[in-house]
Amino acid sequence: MTVSATRPSTERRSRPDRSPGDRPGGALQRRATRSFAPLWLLTPAGLVLVFVTVAPIVFLVFTSFTDYDQRSLFTGAYDAVGLAQYGQILSDPAFWASLVRTVLFTAAMVLGSILIGAGVSHLMTRLGVVLRYAVTIVLICAWGMPNVASSLVWNWLFQPGYGVVNWALTQLRVFGDMTDTDWGNSAGLAYTSIWMLVVWQAVPFIALTLYAAETQIPIEVKEAVRLDGGSEWTVYRVVTIEYLRPTLLLVTMLSIIWDFNVFNQIWLVSQGGPDGATSTLGVFTYVTAFVGHDIGTGSAVAVIAALILMALSALYIRNLVRSGEEL
Repeated sequence: MTVSATRPSTERRSRPDRSPGDRPGGALQRRATRSFAPLWLLTPAGLVLVFVTVAPIVFLVFTSFTDYDQRSLFTGAYDAVGLAQYGQILSDPAFWASLVRTVLFTAAMVLGSILIGAGVSHLMTRLGVVLRYAVTIVLICAWGMPNVASSLVWNWLFQPGYGVVNWALTQLRVFGDMTDTDWGNSAGLAYTSIWMLVVWQAVPFIALTLYAAETQIPIEVKEAVRLDGGSEWTVYRVVTIEYLRPTLLLVTMLSIIWDFNVFNQIWLVSQGGPDGATSTLGVFTYVTAFVGHDIGTGSAVAVIAALILMALSALYIRNLVRSGEEL
């Protein structure tokens, strides 16, 4: 009786103590640590985004409600003006003229980029392995070229007197002597040069993206249309374009955003000239903020442009949701 009575107490004394990790509270602590681990890993990238993206946007919106100018850069003094600058911009004919030019020029650049990019993409599906790899390498090299460097080289090609393009056009003897033609001093020629430059820079991304999507189309569907007597154009129109519709919407939306914000190409080729004929919204914003030193007004123009692009992006996302496509 004595032994049996003391056995439970002996077992309790000989049982080892639990470690902190084995306690119920330790499991909760480990679970909380694991839940916060992704946040700690994302912290460096998050800080970079805050300082590089979020902070400039907040400062841009803030300065759009002030009379921030060249004096403010040196003294830090400025006054809050509220919505006065927005009203001034919306009543400025130069702003509306630049907005109309931007919309029309963006439409021309997007249309040209999509059509040529889709053509190159479809051409790549008909090429052999060697030629397809060669075209892919050329497209990637063109795509990887910095737009400032390519714009400067493009500007040299069209220089009057020694430009290769002017010399080649003169040798064709179709447009007459174009050796001394200055493409930047003519609105039509400046738009043509900038359009070709932007399209040349945009086609590689569009072509490679559409080519990747076009290779995923089931060959059986195309063969069924051909067996029904459909031509190659019918196959492309009925099958290929239908399967490429989500990708086409994506690259079109991205092209609109990129081309709407085109600045480097226009500024390096024509600087918005002649007489403001190629002054799009990006050039108008730059001239207002950094040439005229009216930073507050320039910030307001940039905010308006951002709101326009946000509205277009909202329409695109709405169409995606309605069509059932994944974001």
